[in-house]
Amino acid sequence: MKPWRLQELTQKAIREHTFTTAILPIGSTEAHGMHVPYGSDAFHSTIVSDRVCEKAWEQNARIILLPTIAYGVQGNTLNFPLNINVRQKNIDVMIVDIIESLEFHGIQKLVLVNGHGGNDFKPLLRDMYRRTKLFLALVDWWKVGSDKAKEIFEKSGEHADEMETSIDMALFGDLVHLEHSNDGGSYPSRFEAINKGWVYIARPWHIVTLDSTHGDPR
Repeated sequence: MKPWRLQELTQKAIREHTFTTAILPIGSTEAHGMHVPYGSDAFHSTIVSDRVCEKAWEQNARIILLPTIAYGVQGNTLNFPLNINVRQKNIDVMIVDIIESLEFHGIQKLVLVNGHGGNDFKPLLRDMYRRTKLFLALVDWWKVGSDKAKEIFEKSGEHADEMETSIDMALFGDLVHLEHSNDGGSYPSRFEAINKGWVYIARPWHIVTLDSTHGDPR
Protein backbone atom coordinates (compact mmCIF):
# COMPACT_ATOMS: atom_id res chain seq x y z
CA MET A 1 0.00 0.00 0.00
CA LYS A 2 1.29 3.44 -0.94
CA PRO A 3 0.13 6.22 1.43
CA TRP A 4 -0.72 8.58 -1.45
CA ARG A 5 -2.95 6.27 -3.52
CA LEU A 6 -6.51 7.14 -2.54
CA GLN A 7 -7.95 3.96 -4.05
CA GLU A 8 -5.81 1.80 -1.77
CA LEU A 9 -6.30 3.72 1.48
CA THR A 10 -8.71 3.16 4.34
CA GLN A 11 -10.52 5.95 6.13
CA LYS A 12 -8.23 5.39 9.12
CA ALA A 13 -5.17 6.01 6.93
CA ILE A 14 -6.76 9.11 5.39
CA ARG A 15 -7.50 10.60 8.81
CA GLU A 16 -3.84 10.29 9.82
CA HIS A 17 -2.73 12.94 7.31
CA THR A 18 -3.70 16.41 6.15
CA PHE A 19 -3.68 16.58 2.36
CA THR A 20 -3.50 19.92 0.57
CA THR A 21 -2.70 18.88 -3.01
CA ALA A 22 -4.29 16.30 -5.31
CA ILE A 23 -3.21 14.86 -8.65
CA LEU A 24 -5.77 13.59 -11.17
CA PRO A 25 -4.40 11.41 -14.00
CA ILE A 26 -6.42 11.42 -17.23
CA GLY A 27 -5.93 9.20 -20.25
CA SER A 28 -7.96 7.52 -22.97
CA THR A 29 -9.02 4.15 -24.29
CA GLU A 30 -7.82 3.93 -27.89
CA ALA A 31 -5.82 1.93 -30.41
CA HIS A 32 -2.08 2.60 -30.49
CA GLY A 33 -1.06 0.81 -33.64
CA MET A 34 -0.82 -2.96 -33.48
CA HIS A 35 1.86 -3.05 -30.81
CA VAL A 36 0.85 -0.81 -27.88
CA PRO A 37 -2.12 -1.45 -25.52
CA TYR A 38 -5.34 0.55 -25.53
CA GLY A 39 -4.69 1.76 -22.00
CA SER A 40 -1.36 3.35 -22.88
CA ASP A 41 -2.38 6.98 -22.27
CA ALA A 42 -3.97 6.15 -18.93
CA PHE A 43 -0.95 4.07 -17.90
CA HIS A 44 1.38 6.97 -18.73
CA SER A 45 -0.49 9.59 -16.72
CA THR A 46 -1.03 7.20 -13.80
CA ILE A 47 2.57 6.00 -13.52
CA VAL A 48 4.02 9.49 -13.99
CA SER A 49 1.65 10.85 -11.33
CA ASP A 50 2.48 8.01 -8.97
CA ARG A 51 6.21 8.73 -9.26
CA VAL A 52 5.61 12.44 -8.68
CA CYS A 53 3.68 11.61 -5.51
CA GLU A 54 6.48 9.33 -4.32
CA LYS A 55 9.05 12.10 -4.75
CA ALA A 56 6.76 14.59 -3.01
CA TRP A 57 6.31 12.28 -0.02
CA GLU A 58 10.07 11.87 0.25
CA GLN A 59 10.15 15.66 0.79
CA ASN A 60 7.29 15.49 3.35
CA ALA A 61 4.69 16.96 1.00
CA ARG A 62 1.38 15.23 1.63
CA ILE A 63 -0.07 14.86 -1.84
CA ILE A 64 -2.95 12.53 -2.72
CA LEU A 65 -3.28 10.59 -5.99
CA LEU A 66 -6.86 10.37 -7.25
CA PRO A 67 -8.21 7.44 -9.32
CA THR A 68 -7.49 7.80 -13.03
CA ILE A 69 -10.05 8.92 -15.60
CA ALA A 70 -9.28 6.33 -18.28
CA TYR A 71 -11.46 7.74 -21.09
CA GLY A 72 -10.89 10.62 -23.48
CA VAL A 73 -12.06 12.43 -26.60
CA GLN A 74 -11.97 10.09 -29.62
CA GLY A 75 -14.46 11.60 -32.07
CA ASN A 76 -12.07 11.46 -35.04
CA THR A 77 -10.59 8.03 -34.22
CA LEU A 78 -13.72 5.91 -33.78
CA ASN A 79 -13.08 3.94 -36.97
CA PHE A 80 -10.55 1.88 -35.03
CA PRO A 81 -12.18 -1.02 -33.18
CA LEU A 82 -13.35 -0.39 -29.61
CA ASN A 83 -11.99 3.12 -29.34
CA ILE A 84 -14.19 4.65 -26.64
CA ASN A 85 -15.23 8.29 -27.07
CA VAL A 86 -16.32 10.54 -24.20
CA ARG A 87 -17.12 14.12 -25.16
CA GLN A 88 -14.93 16.84 -23.73
CA LYS A 89 -17.90 18.59 -22.14
CA ASN A 90 -18.80 15.41 -20.25
CA ILE A 91 -15.26 14.91 -18.98
CA ASP A 92 -15.24 18.57 -17.94
CA VAL A 93 -18.48 18.14 -15.99
CA MET A 94 -16.96 15.21 -14.13
CA ILE A 95 -13.82 17.19 -13.31
CA VAL A 96 -15.88 20.14 -12.06
CA ASP A 97 -17.69 17.76 -9.69
CA ILE A 98 -14.31 16.43 -8.51
CA ILE A 99 -13.07 20.00 -7.97
CA GLU A 100 -16.13 20.83 -5.87
CA SER A 101 -15.63 17.68 -3.77
CA LEU A 102 -11.95 18.45 -3.21
CA GLU A 103 -12.74 22.02 -2.22
CA PHE A 104 -15.31 20.76 0.28
CA HIS A 105 -12.65 18.50 1.82
CA GLY A 106 -10.09 21.30 2.16
CA ILE A 107 -7.81 20.48 -0.76
CA GLN A 108 -6.10 23.64 -1.98
CA LYS A 109 -4.44 22.56 -5.25
CA LEU A 110 -5.30 20.17 -8.07
CA VAL A 111 -2.94 19.10 -10.84
CA LEU A 112 -4.43 17.48 -13.94
CA VAL A 113 -1.91 15.12 -15.56
CA ASN A 114 -3.18 14.49 -19.07
CA GLY A 115 -1.94 11.60 -21.18
CA HIS A 116 -4.05 12.00 -24.34
CA GLY A 117 -3.55 14.55 -27.11
CA GLY A 118 -7.25 14.60 -27.97
CA ASN A 119 -8.18 16.01 -24.55
CA ASP A 120 -8.17 19.78 -24.08
CA PHE A 121 -8.49 21.14 -20.54
CA LYS A 122 -7.21 24.68 -21.02
CA PRO A 123 -10.72 26.12 -21.57
CA LEU A 124 -11.89 24.39 -18.38
CA LEU A 125 -9.10 25.94 -16.33
CA ARG A 126 -9.93 29.38 -17.72
CA ASP A 127 -13.63 28.87 -16.99
CA MET A 128 -12.98 27.69 -13.42
CA TYR A 129 -10.51 30.48 -12.60
CA ARG A 130 -13.05 32.57 -10.65
CA ARG A 131 -15.39 29.72 -9.76
CA THR A 132 -13.19 27.77 -7.37
CA LYS A 133 -10.73 28.46 -4.57
CA LEU A 134 -8.51 25.62 -5.80
CA PHE A 135 -5.30 26.42 -7.62
CA LEU A 136 -5.64 24.43 -10.85
CA ALA A 137 -2.72 23.33 -13.03
CA LEU A 138 -2.49 21.21 -16.18
CA VAL A 139 0.43 19.04 -17.29
CA ASP A 140 0.44 17.26 -20.66
CA TRP A 141 3.13 14.74 -19.76
CA TRP A 142 4.63 14.35 -23.27
CA LYS A 143 5.42 18.08 -23.42
CA VAL A 144 7.69 17.82 -20.38
CA GLY A 145 11.24 17.48 -21.65
CA SER A 146 10.14 17.74 -25.28
CA ASP A 147 13.36 19.60 -26.08
CA LYS A 148 15.38 16.60 -24.86
CA ALA A 149 13.18 14.18 -26.81
CA LYS A 150 14.47 15.69 -30.04
CA GLU A 151 18.00 14.80 -28.95
CA ILE A 152 17.14 11.26 -27.86
CA PHE A 153 14.83 9.98 -30.60
CA GLU A 154 15.78 9.82 -34.26
CA LYS A 155 12.33 9.51 -35.82
CA SER A 156 9.56 12.02 -35.19
CA GLY A 157 5.88 11.18 -35.03
CA GLU A 158 2.62 11.86 -33.27
CA HIS A 159 1.20 8.58 -32.02
CA ALA A 160 2.62 5.20 -30.95
CA ASP A 161 5.88 6.42 -32.52
CA GLU A 162 9.46 5.88 -31.40
CA MET A 163 9.17 8.14 -28.37
CA GLU A 164 5.83 6.86 -27.10
CA THR A 165 6.69 3.23 -27.76
CA SER A 166 10.02 3.62 -25.96
CA ILE A 167 8.26 5.10 -22.92
CA ASP A 168 5.77 2.25 -23.02
CA MET A 169 8.60 -0.28 -23.06
CA ALA A 170 10.21 1.44 -20.08
CA LEU A 171 7.02 1.69 -18.00
CA PHE A 172 5.05 -1.44 -18.96
CA GLY A 173 7.20 -3.33 -21.40
CA ASP A 174 5.39 -6.63 -20.88
CA LEU A 175 2.34 -5.15 -22.66
CA VAL A 176 4.24 -3.90 -25.73
CA HIS A 177 4.60 -6.13 -28.81
CA LEU A 178 7.11 -4.36 -31.02
CA GLU A 179 7.19 -7.30 -33.42
CA HIS A 180 3.66 -6.36 -34.52
CA SER A 181 4.52 -2.74 -35.39
CA ASN A 182 4.85 -1.26 -38.87
CA ASP A 183 6.67 1.77 -40.25
CA GLY A 184 4.07 4.25 -38.98
CA GLY A 185 3.67 5.90 -42.35
CA SER A 186 1.05 8.66 -42.64
CA TYR A 187 -0.74 10.54 -45.39
CA PRO A 188 -0.58 14.34 -45.45
CA SER A 189 -3.52 16.50 -46.43
CA ARG A 190 -3.63 17.86 -49.98
CA PHE A 191 -4.13 21.31 -48.42
CA GLU A 192 -0.88 23.08 -47.59
CA ALA A 193 -2.54 25.25 -44.93
CA ILE A 194 -3.52 22.16 -42.92
CA ASN A 195 -0.08 20.56 -43.17
CA LYS A 196 1.59 23.80 -42.03
CA GLY A 197 -0.81 24.28 -39.13
CA TRP A 198 -2.44 27.44 -40.46
CA VAL A 199 -5.82 25.72 -40.52
CA TYR A 200 -7.01 23.18 -37.98
CA ILE A 201 -9.34 20.27 -38.72
CA ALA A 202 -10.22 17.13 -36.80
CA ARG A 203 -8.19 14.77 -38.93
CA PRO A 204 -9.89 11.47 -39.83
CA TRP A 205 -7.25 9.29 -38.19
CA HIS A 206 -8.21 6.15 -40.13
CA ILE A 207 -7.36 8.02 -43.35
CA VAL A 208 -4.28 9.84 -42.05
CA THR A 209 -2.75 6.60 -40.70
CA LEU A 210 -2.78 2.92 -41.58
CA ASP A 211 -3.33 1.44 -38.12
CA SER A 212 -3.33 4.60 -35.93
CA THR A 213 0.50 4.69 -35.69
CA HIS A 214 2.00 8.02 -36.76
CA GLY A 215 5.80 7.78 -36.89
CA ASP A 216 8.04 4.74 -37.12
CA PRO A 217 8.32 3.05 -33.69
CA ARG A 218 10.85 0.43 -34.71
